[in-house]
Amino acid sequence: MSGSYTEELKVAQEAVRMAARVCQSVQKAITTEALAKKDKSPVTVADFASQAIVCRALQAAFPADPVIGEEDSAELRTPEAAPFLANVKSELSHIGIDATDEDICGWIDRGGSHTHAPRFWTLDPIDGTKGFLRGEQYAISLALIVDGKIDVALLGCPNLPLSGVEPGSSGTLLFAVRGHGAWQVPLDGGDPQQIHCTTAETFADARLCESVESGHSAHGLSARVADALGIENEPVRLDSQAKYAVVARGDADIYLRLPTRVGYREKIWDHAGGVLLVEEAGGTVTDVTGKPLEFTHGHQLEENLGVIVTNTRLHDSVVSNVVAAREAEEAEAK
Repeated sequence: MSGSYTEELKVAQEAVRMAARVCQSVQKAITTEALAKKDKSPVTVADFASQAIVCRALQAAFPADPVIGEEDSAELRTPEAAPFLANVKSELSHIGIDATDEDICGWIDRGGSHTHAPRFWTLDPIDGTKGFLRGEQYAISLALIVDGKIDVALLGCPNLPLSGVEPGSSGTLLFAVRGHGAWQVPLDGGDPQQIHCTTAETFADARLCESVESGHSAHGLSARVADALGIENEPVRLDSQAKYAVVARGDADIYLRLPTRVGYREKIWDHAGGVLLVEEAGGTVTDVTGKPLEFTHGHQLEENLGVIVTNTRLHDSVVSNVVAAREAEEAEAK
């Protein structure tokens, strides 16, 4: 990849790896008691620490680049949040980053942009917060968008082994640079392996994945589409942009994220990291009408509705069946 965003990729990989180390540390400390109480403090600490780490690295290497991220430090600056900030500070110290409270809040706020720019990064410091709390799939998602196109993309998936979708001890870092293919490498380092989508052309053995949370994607509509297409395999449900990862490397053929409510628009940080991976692996990503995703409208996909991800060969059939299923549901609701 010499000459093609070499420095951007190097900085981003190191930052995502460091963020993943903190997230792994926090996740390992989550207790059964905390889960029973629905205590979200671990994910709050990991979320802020992850964003601080990545934005710190981007600020040092590319100070002119805005970052559209999910978090800002307003919550951390309140007196009630002092314990959270102290924990974030402690986690950063454990990986060799000694910082003041103001340093940490400043790095987090570096990701507070919400407007489009000719060149910017978009970050989700922990994509899949419920998966994180359950000890299952989550991702650190980072992408560089230049002139409306995703040119560099990374997904750090600490609980996704190099093959398969079950949680494992060795996580995976997936990355892509436009025009240079999609790759995966062990999260703690190693030799990259190029990845590819499947070449399946029929739905008889197709594997579909979707969100665990029904609030994120309409499971009923997905089932209707799967039935119409003749997909017999049960859907694989996992959190975060790990779903993009499993399609990109051929563990699944289709990912559906179907709208659950009228007027909702997806956030760009929930998709940018995964979109380029799939495209560079030979797949296709559009909204539910078949329209390409547009990353030129700030922090949301304002001109798109939902997301369909496939290995390309199945894409047109999936889109047409999703359109038909949505129309049928709307007619039944009248």
